[in-house]
Amino acid sequence: MYIVAVRFEISPEHAASFRAAVSKNAAASEATEPGCRQFDACFNADGTHCFLYEVYQDEAAFGVHRASAHFATFSQAIEGSVVNKRLELYDLPDNPYKDL
Repeated sequence: MYIVAVRFEISPEHAASFRAAVSKNAAASEATEPGCRQFDACFNADGTHCFLYEVYQDEAAFGVHRASAHFATFSQAIEGSVVNKRLELYDLPDNPYKDL
């Protein structure tokens, strides 16, 4: 599995619109992308920090996500609302616990 973790710091005045945009993107990803296995959007109490945890079948599936119309819509919708963004990519073996 291919794991994508993204941390956003959001301008307080854009917190509500960011939440709406990321929620639409997550729902569309899970509904229309066969390679998207999980897409969680987590927020702190005031909505100014968001953590995305996305699971894709493989790196190619993440590429499909990034090329999707809903990702383009999301990217455009959040333009100017993000103070800071950090992207981390991971590989998750099929069964990381089998050798324990």
